[in-house]
Amino acid sequence: MQIDLKKITVRELTLGNKDGYKDGEENGVVGYGGKLDIRPAYQRNFIYNDKQREAVITTIKNHFPLNVMYWAKRDDNSEIPFEIIDGQQRTISICQYVNSEFAYDFKYFHNLTETEKEEILSYELMIYICSGNDREKLNWFETINISGEKLTDQELRNAVYSGSWVTDAKRYFSKNGCVAYKMGKDYLNGSCNRQDYLETAIKWINDGQIEAYMAKHQHDQNANQLWQYFNSVIQWVQSTFKKYRKEQKGVNWGELYNKYKDEFIDTDKLEEEISSLMADSDVTNKKGIYQYVFDKQEKHLSIRAFDNNMKRSVYEKQLGVCIKCGKYFSIEEMEADHIKPWHLGGRTTEDNCQLLCKQCNREKSGK
Repeated sequence: MQIDLKKITVRELTLGNKDGYKDGEENGVVGYGGKLDIRPAYQRNFIYNDKQREAVITTIKNHFPLNVMYWAKRDDNSEIPFEIIDGQQRTISICQYVNSEFAYDFKYFHNLTETEKEEILSYELMIYICSGNDREKLNWFETINISGEKLTDQELRNAVYSGSWVTDAKRYFSKNGCVAYKMGKDYLNGSCNRQDYLETAIKWINDGQIEAYMAKHQHDQNANQLWQYFNSVIQWVQSTFKKYRKEQKGVNWGELYNKYKDEFIDTDKLEEEISSLMADSDVTNKKGIYQYVFDKQEKHLSIRAFDNNMKRSVYEKQLGVCIKCGKYFSIEEMEADHIKPWHLGGRTTEDNCQLLCKQCNREKSGK
């Protein structure tokens, strides 16, 4: 990997605000004579507040050093050869001010004297430019992403694997109010404009191997495969579960879809089971019900444990003796166990509690 330090002026960055800086809104923001991708189309919109933005201009007007910014060099055949990795908000603040999109100290840039303008346009920015393979750049980006308005993991991946695929994927997954949000907002956590929906969809389709999927499809002309898959997952969920409950939000639907999409499911029977589990006070993790109804692993449900008062009461009744091996133990050396297992209808109550030593309880659980 190669990292080079380069100095450029505000004039070079903005090029008189004509050919150099262009805010295409949803199509992204470019600068540096059209050679720098300041905000790619797939990234979140400008998020600096007025105070932060004005602090950048104060730094420049007082000739103070602005923190070093980081660019990545793209492939040699890229139409836009550079992309900002760290310093996006500072760069946009500078460009917007020179473009007279906001006033500083009650003056827009075009209200300044020629001398004042020249001082700003001549200000030098310090840029580190990184070039290397995908893994090297991702490791570097993660290292420098430690201050300011941090990029999310997926935004970093988008920068490394930028190309036609990412550009197309953002149409579906990367804006508030996008089609993925309209379809999946009741089922997914996170924010579209911070790339959470895109990250989740890729996790689902490739068993959590996000970078491998993005590397493979980086130069695909479109993201149709991912979008069609996402549609299939959400449609499967909506058709499988007859009643929507808020606990469905954030379930790992992709994993369930991948495993069970081809199985016949009695939706009426499934709803009865879910309703019963929702009403069961021993089930403390209601979200886990949606995993449990498929694989029947009780760990998803976080079955309510016997509290300390129950454990103490049963311990005294047993005189500290393990029900299974008949040996005496201190209460700290014993564990509470359901006499009649929960899945057979046993409740988490004192009359269904027994204390076993840790060894006996492990042997019982392993059977």
